Amino acid sequence: MDSDDRGSVPLSPAIVADMTKKGMTPEDPIMIRIYKQESELEVWKRTRTGQYALLKTYPMCRWSGKLGPKTREGDRQAPEGFYEVTPAQLNPRSQYYLSFNLGYPNQLESALGYTGSALMVHGACTSAGCYAMTDNGVTEIYAIAREALKGGQQSFQVQALPFRMTPANFAAHRRDPNLAFWRNLQEGVEYFNVTRRPPTVTACAGRYRFNDGPTPFDATLNPLGPCPAVPGSVEVAEAVKQRQAAEDAEAAALAAAIPPAPAYVDGGMHRSFRDILRSSGPEKLAAFTSRKIPVSQPDAALADPYSGRALAAAPASSPAPASAPAAASLGTPAATAALQ
Repeated sequence: MDSDDRGSVPLSPAIVADMTKKGMTPEDPIMIRIYKQESELEVWKRTRTGQYALLKTYPMCRWSGKLGPKTREGDRQAPEGFYEVTPAQLNPRSQYYLSFNLGYPNQLESALGYTGSALMVHGACTSAGCYAMTDNGVTEIYAIAREALKGGQQSFQVQALPFRMTPANFAAHRRDPNLAFWRNLQEGVEYFNVTRRPPTVTACAGRYRFNDGPTPFDATLNPLGPCPAVPGSVEVAEAVKQRQAAEDAEAAALAAAIPPAPAYVDGGMHRSFRDILRSSGPEKLAAFTSRKIPVSQPDAALADPYSGRALAAAPASSPAPASAPAAASLGTPAATAALQ
């Protein structure tokens, strides 16, 4: 008899109560945002209003590579871009406890010749191009995704981003060669910020194209071909342009006061896990996060240059990030005591 039911663990009463408080049900659709620099993953969920609200922010234990997109197999880069996750991409028997495949390379990345496979959000605290959330963290994220897909959502969008798209962060990364690519990602983020619904995503002219329509369009659009006129709300498109212009102006004003951001050695780790790694060592952190999988490149994780403090507050019209829970809240019972 098969007794491995980790992929069927029900949602906790606490997270269901939080959903109820926010006007959500377990069956309502979700969207996920990932931020490399901040090492955080957000789960957004549709409310009874038809718009999405932030359900919960999870600290990420490990990601690898540097800020910027993944372009080739073996580069250790965690992907950046817009992805769709279907039920077939959920893996209840992952070697890293539970996982879901992001679907890299997507249509645009394939057209650009990018290579790589099996890029996941999974458990444990190890990464060679994936986003590692700890076993306990991925258990809840997986269950939320599973219930939304069972409720009728055909796929959920994942926005994998280099950092929270604030003017301060753009000012800090103003010299990065990926800046134009990140501004394209920012456009999709702003579509969501304006409408509070995941944008429809296609690609043309070698970049993502966004729309506020509820269904896909131009399914046969050539990702490297010219961009025809975009259907959808002119008002929404104009609001997105105005937001980006205002944030560009603020980033330019901040540039003189914010030094260029340092580079990563090999990925990062949320500050809550980094504190445990620094004080207790990689073996105890591994036991805390997966009970058996070693922490990948702990020295590089300790060298993560992000302090955990935002450079500047996000604009008032942007969704305010919730505080990530302490790492111990995602661990085993009496985890704090075990790390003394």
